[in-house]
This record gives sequence, structure tokens and C-alpha cells, in this order.
Amino acid sequence: MKRNIQILTACLLIFCNILNAQENLLSKEEAVNIALDQNFGIKVANNNVKIAENNKSILNSGYLPTLSNTTNANYNRDDSVIEFPGVFSEDGTPRPDTDIYKAEAQRYNSTLNADFILFDGLGRHYNYKRLKEQYQLSELQARETIENTIIQLFSVYFEVARLTENQNVLEQALAISTQRIKRAEYAFEYGQNTKLDILNAQVDVTNDSINLLNTKQQLANTKRDLNVVLNQNLNTNFQVDTLVQFIPKLQLEEHIASANTNNVAVLQTEKNLLINEYDIKVNTSGYLPTIGLNGTYGWNLNQSAASAFFPGSNNTTWNFGVGARLTWNLFDGGSTTVRVKNSKIAYANQELLQQQVKLEVNRDLENALAIYENRLNIFKIQEQNVMTNQNNFERSKEQFQLGRITSIEFRQAQINLLNAQTNKNLAKYDAKLAELQLLQLTGQLLNITF
Repeated sequence: MKRNIQILTACLLIFCNILNAQENLLSKEEAVNIALDQNFGIKVANNNVKIAENNKSILNSGYLPTLSNTTNANYNRDDSVIEFPGVFSEDGTPRPDTDIYKAEAQRYNSTLNADFILFDGLGRHYNYKRLKEQYQLSELQARETIENTIIQLFSVYFEVARLTENQNVLEQALAISTQRIKRAEYAFEYGQNTKLDILNAQVDVTNDSINLLNTKQQLANTKRDLNVVLNQNLNTNFQVDTLVQFIPKLQLEEHIASANTNNVAVLQTEKNLLINEYDIKVNTSGYLPTIGLNGTYGWNLNQSAASAFFPGSNNTTWNFGVGARLTWNLFDGGSTTVRVKNSKIAYANQELLQQQVKLEVNRDLENALAIYENRLNIFKIQEQNVMTNQNNFERSKEQFQLGRITSIEFRQAQINLLNAQTNKNLAKYDAKLAELQLLQLTGQLLNITF
């Protein structure tokens, strides 16, 4: 009964550990979603897209009229003494001076001015189209930032996965070395070996412990690096998915065939070419006249103070005016011509840059494909190498337990297996990262399932 309770307790502990590991598992899809939502670089890129979206709105196009108001208020006060030299009253006495104190005058006016451009040589039309292209360019720039962030994310994520697997391998190696100490001690007690076998086992345990501690430290540091990319608490602990699946070759070939139409760098050069084309048309509009309408509506109130000869008055007026204007810059000293010529040269430069980018993308694509195929082949070789070294280790273990090989020979078989396993882990994640970099060049990085 007691034995059954112990077994049940052990099973419950194992089950709880499995559940805990699952709860703390940071899957690839979840890591991507967190990065898209929290990464600083992606947030900045999305804000730049919002700025470009505001710029392409009708409110920034110049098509809408302008309306302004001007309001003024003035106040004057005069104190004066008016003398009448040589003027006499009817009774013959000199006319007395007139003293005017606090003679107040006020003036108020308010004017509404409306202005609307009917035609400006199509400058607004092409500028509006240019702003739309700049908005789409900002979306491509944001996409490029997201793609680079995803590559950065998985370079760190896969390093966490590699170190996690290496840690497991080193823990197994340490357990084997620890068992060797016990076996060597038992054999020494029964006189089957010397103290040297115990010392050799202890040295191996020390080395395995140091390697395990270093790997754990590297793993902790790399997890903090991943938390920085995800913009979350640096001490957030998690487990990562160590399962890697490669895209089928046929699907990868389809992506490569459409790379020139989906690569983000090529698409950006196309947008820049359109923007430069609209720049030429915007500058050419300077040769044509501008036609506009304007209107005013005003209100004025003048309140004048009484004087020695006239009483005070209030004068209120309303006015309304409509006008049209035509402005044609017949000659501006050649500045419009210079702008048009320079914009055409800029367009030619953009064409050259587009050709250069396409050539570089094709080169990078071929290099990335070669690197991916090479790393994938290395991974397959390393997988076979692990199987070979695993068989060799199992046979060496049997021979060692039977006393047919020395502890040094057994240790060498163990080291060979350890190196094969760690090399396989490195090759696996190197191949997967090369695949993602290849997908980025084809423009399909954001269209796959991670």
C-alpha cells in the first residue's frame, strides 16, 4: 500500500511539472504576436505609417478652401480745451473756452475671408497622388521593419532553444559521470580498479558541472535578450518550442520564383520611382497659371465722441465682396525649369537604383538558397552522426560495464556523443534561421506559419 502511494505521488509530481512547463511555454506563434504588438521598433514604424496616412488625407491635399477671420477692437479717449480767440457772445463778452473731458471713441470690425483655388496647373492633383504613394511606401518600410524584427526574434528564440537542448544534453552527461563515480567507488572497494579511476570520474564530473553552469548562464542571458525583443519584463521565465519543421521544397521553389514581385526592397524602389515621376509633374505645373476665387464679408462699428461742433455718432456698416484672380508666372528667372530638370535626373537615378537593387536581391537570393541547402545537408549529416555516436556510446557503455574498455575510452565515447548532439542542435537552428532569411528575400516571411 505504501509503495502504491509513493508511485501515485511521483506520478502527480511529474504531471504537475508537465502542466507547469506547458503553461510557461512560449510558442513561436505567441512570440511573433507579442513582438508585433510590443516591440519598440515595430511601434515606431506603425506610428510612421499613421503619419503618412494623415498626410495623404483630403485635409492635406490643398483641394479644400480656406476660411479666416480677422477681428479688431480700438478704443480712444481725448481730453481737450477749445479756445475761441476774438469771438464774442451776443452780450459782447468774450466767448468762454470749451472743456471736453473723456471724449471716448470706439471702433470694432470683423471680416471673414474665403479663398479657393480652382486650378493650379494640376500641381495639387499630382501632389495628392504622390502623398498616396508615400503612404504605401511607409507601409512597405514598416513591413521591412517587421521582417527584420522577426528575423532578430527568431535568431534569439532559436538560440534559447539550442541552449535549452544543450542544457538537457549536459545534464544527462553529468548524470552519467556521477554514476561513474559511484561505480568506480564500488569497484575500488572490491579491489577491481585503482583510485585513479575514481579521480578520473571526479574530474569528468567537475568538467561536466562547469559546462552545465556556463550553459545555464548563457541560457539566462539569452532569455533576457529575447525579453528585450518582446518588450516584456527582463526576468520573465519561459520555455521555448524546440520542434523545428522545414518548408517543403516545392513550396519553397514557388516562393523563390515570385521573389522579384514580392521582395520588400524591390517594391520600395518601385514606389520611389512613382514618387519621382509625380515630382516631375508637380514641378511642371509651375509653367501653368493659377485660377482662384475669393470672398469677404465684413462688419464695422464706429462710435465717435461728441465734439465742440458735432454730436457723437454711431456708424454700423456691413460689406460683402466676391472676386476672381488669375496668376501666371510668365518667367520666374528659370527656377521652375531647373526644378523640372533636377526631378528628371532624380527619376533617372531612381531607375538605376532599381536595377541595382534587383541585381543585389537576386544575388542575395541565390546566396541564401545555397546557404540554406548547405546548412540543411549539414543538419541531416549531424542527425546521422548522432545516431552513429549513440550506438557507439551504448556499445562502449556495455563494454565498460563488463570491464573490457577503460574509463578513458568510455569517456571519449561520451564526449563524442556530447559533441555530436550539440553540433546537431546548432545545425538544426542554423538551417531553420537560413530558411527564414531566404523567405524574407522572397517576400513570404509574414505569410508562413511559424
